[in-house]
Amino acid sequence: MLYIKALHLLFVISWMAGIFYLPRIFVHYAEGLAAGEDVRRLKVMARKLYHFMSMMAVFALASGIFLWRAFGFSGGWIHAKLAMVALLVAYHVSTRVLMKRMQRDAPLPGAIALRWYNELPVVVLLAILWLVVVKPF
Repeated sequence: MLYIKALHLLFVISWMAGIFYLPRIFVHYAEGLAAGEDVRRLKVMARKLYHFMSMMAVFALASGIFLWRAFGFSGGWIHAKLAMVALLVAYHVSTRVLMKRMQRDAPLPGAIALRWYNELPVVVLLAILWLVVVKPF
């Protein structure tokens, strides 16, 4: 069971790396586009990173569900954590929307808005870590 936990952590870390980096690509894309720079490579990077992080998200969620079923966690903290995970999944889907807009050369929000957008998953991840480690309720 510890191997599954270790794999779950690896998948979550990989997913979070993509969640943190893809919006930074959006920021560089928006700034580069505004400066008249060639941003084609950023479109390729965004598409490839999205596919990688989606695969890691599926593995993270599947291994998390397996661990949840195997250990039978109970208590309010697990419900709060699952709500935070649902927020991360919604955020993940929103990155897909932005990535698809980027691929079509449709306008994205401004660089400052994208920088703030990039900070949202940090808050959610901190909440998840607090819930899992402290188990406050």
